[in-house]
Amino acid sequence: MNGTMAASSNRIMLGPLVAAIDQGTSSTRFLVFNAKTAELLSHHQVEIQQSFPKEGWVEEDPKEILQSVYECMDRTCEKLTQLNIDISNIKAIGVTNQRETTLVWDKETGEPLYNAIVWLDLRTQSTVERLINKTPGRNKNHLKHKTGLPISTYFSAVKLRWLMDNVEDVHKAVLSHRAMFGTVDSWLIWCLTGGKKGGVHCTDVTNASRTMLFNIHTMDWDPDLCNYFDIPMEILPKVRSSSEIYGLMKSGALTGVPISGCLGDQSAALVGQMCFQDGQAKNTYGTGCFLLRNTGSKPVMSDHGLLTTVAYKLGRDKPACYALEGSVAIAGAVVRWLKDNLGIIQTSTELEKLAAGVGTSYGCYFVPAFSGLYAPYWEPSARGIICGLTQFTNKSHLAFAALEAVCFQTREILDAMNQDSGIPLNQLQVDGGMTSNRLLMQLQADILCIPVVKPSMPETTALGAAMAAGAAEGVSVWSLSPEDLTEVTSEKFEPQINPEESEFRYARWKKAVQRAMNWETTEPIMNGNEESSIFSSVPLGFYILGSMLMLIGAKYIAGHK
Repeated sequence: MNGTMAASSNRIMLGPLVAAIDQGTSSTRFLVFNAKTAELLSHHQVEIQQSFPKEGWVEEDPKEILQSVYECMDRTCEKLTQLNIDISNIKAIGVTNQRETTLVWDKETGEPLYNAIVWLDLRTQSTVERLINKTPGRNKNHLKHKTGLPISTYFSAVKLRWLMDNVEDVHKAVLSHRAMFGTVDSWLIWCLTGGKKGGVHCTDVTNASRTMLFNIHTMDWDPDLCNYFDIPMEILPKVRSSSEIYGLMKSGALTGVPISGCLGDQSAALVGQMCFQDGQAKNTYGTGCFLLRNTGSKPVMSDHGLLTTVAYKLGRDKPACYALEGSVAIAGAVVRWLKDNLGIIQTSTELEKLAAGVGTSYGCYFVPAFSGLYAPYWEPSARGIICGLTQFTNKSHLAFAALEAVCFQTREILDAMNQDSGIPLNQLQVDGGMTSNRLLMQLQADILCIPVVKPSMPETTALGAAMAAGAAEGVSVWSLSPEDLTEVTSEKFEPQINPEESEFRYARWKKAVQRAMNWETTEPIMNGNEESSIFSSVPLGFYILGSMLMLIGAKYIAGHK
């Protein structure tokens, strides 16, 4: 009895724990899981500031990102200690991250040479148009046979090219062999494993496959692709599997703990949802919306505007698995826009109440193409549009239309995926922050006409990174064998409207999408005051000058009569 009481007053022994750093577009989280039960024990979250220096530009501060990771780690460790859980039981750390976001830093000083250019950023649109115009037949899929990706503003290579062309510090660092390029995972792993004092410069296959510099067949950086974008291979991180020990933590409460898992956020969610079989799929609702379908050990090329990407490679000697991906740029970001830009709501939860209050958009359709349109269109010239407005339309209808927009965009990529695979999904597994919105989940089931299944533990992205870290050789505290995977409890949303109503609304949405197309074809030429000049259009300039000359001529003739 005394022994039992003594044990209860000491630290709780739970067996091995595994942590995950989840560095997303809008926030950073640190989460700790029980490796045997997959139970989430504690976590901490910090919001990340985004800056928009010019129209279409989206940046984040690399130092703020790193600081947010340290803060989340420290707070979570404090919470665990308060719960009487021994943090020395944390045996490994996984990293999952916003993909494509591009950083360059100085390996000698450890300082970032510019802000991180976020995946949503559109400043490279003119570069992309120029590259596509150079390809045979002006084909945006010119590199797809190697990369699985269209030439788009979305991916890292064009962002890196912009940094090398437009930021003097980056240009100089590349010339003097001091520059290091990486996506967010590379920046974090390099800093956490020592930084300028021996930090490990690496990435994993899933993040590498989003750069347009990586060959998804050879599973390495491709010299021809690097030549195409004129990027020196020496600045690139070493490509590793998604589950192996990359290095050890060099500071803080978790010094000495191995970092042994790394997955881009959408791949991590696929793993966290246990989608290990060919044909299994999940949709994640975060800043954007990402539907991934496991296609097994062979890359499948899409005929309907989807990406072919590396899903995961869970060990150095394990085969790579691939996925088809439908990517939507704006999902949760539309909620942030309604809050920060329009001031319609004060908190995200208010959106659900507003929309539920009316239960319809009343014929209003919202295409949030703030960063152009991603899958299945890949149309960077599209811009956001709200149509079908009447005098009756109010902010509640707009809130409902914003939620519907997320669902319609998911329907478009699900349709494309069903066409590519020939086997329609009979239900959709979902995760991500927006899934806490029950109205959104019901709307999604109604618009897809199939059930939507939401796990009771929504942190599947972090769970996937923890699983990869815990299963790594040399750690081996988490078994990924099918018989050992824990059963996930979930909630199912069944369609509640008739398919005819769903099809009618979807057809109107498609009509609205067409209205959003070809809005912004090239960057406007600016005059000295950073304003577009009417004379920046040559034909318009000639027309106006010609009209002025005709008027002057007419006055002159009239004056001499």
